[in-house]
Amino acid sequence: MTDSSTTGTGSTSCAGDATPDDTTRRTSVARTVTDVLQPRNALLAGMLGIGLAAAGEWTGLLWGFLGALCAGLIPAGYIEWERGRGTWGDRHVVDRTKRAPIFFVILGSIGAGSVVMVLGNAPAGILVAMLALWVMTIGLLAVNTVWKISVDSAVASAVVSLLAVVHSPWWLAAYALTVAVCWSRVALGYHTLAQTVAGAGLGAATTVAYAFGG
Repeated sequence: MTDSSTTGTGSTSCAGDATPDDTTRRTSVARTVTDVLQPRNALLAGMLGIGLAAAGEWTGLLWGFLGALCAGLIPAGYIEWERGRGTWGDRHVVDRTKRAPIFFVILGSIGAGSVVMVLGNAPAGILVAMLALWVMTIGLLAVNTVWKISVDSAVASAVVSLLAVVHSPWWLAAYALTVAVCWSRVALGYHTLAQTVAGAGLGAATTVAYAFGG
């Protein structure tokens, strides 16, 4: 419902009220943002960059891809598989109580990838980044037992913070993308503002784990 007021000339005004078209456009933009910047995509781009920085040459891209595969692509594939079985309606898994298996898959996948990296003498930087993401996932799992924290926001924040550490502080400007992810999650009704801020904060804390690991 919109409010209207009559002026002395008989015209009406509804300035400031959102129209159905405005709401539709807002939802469409939020959907695009959350799909484009979803964890698997953010991790693919981020881990390639981290791997390149860690190795100092193109071979780091291969290690980065392995990191993205284990931290993002395999978990995303698991979610799609469960969707196909009818376990969840979509990748967002809005029911917090059903999210635990996803975190365990992520932990197992990152752990297995880290073992491969150790055996393959991967650059220390990419391995430490993997361990930092593993620590972050433990935090997400712990919080999720009592509160629905935003995983998308955490991953978006972690990728930016890690790139800032391994490449240049100028990467912090990319936190605009993290803010966009947080906005989209709230706009779509998947999370509250507090849940996205908490997720982003936990993601940023991966730099602490990275620093200790390095």
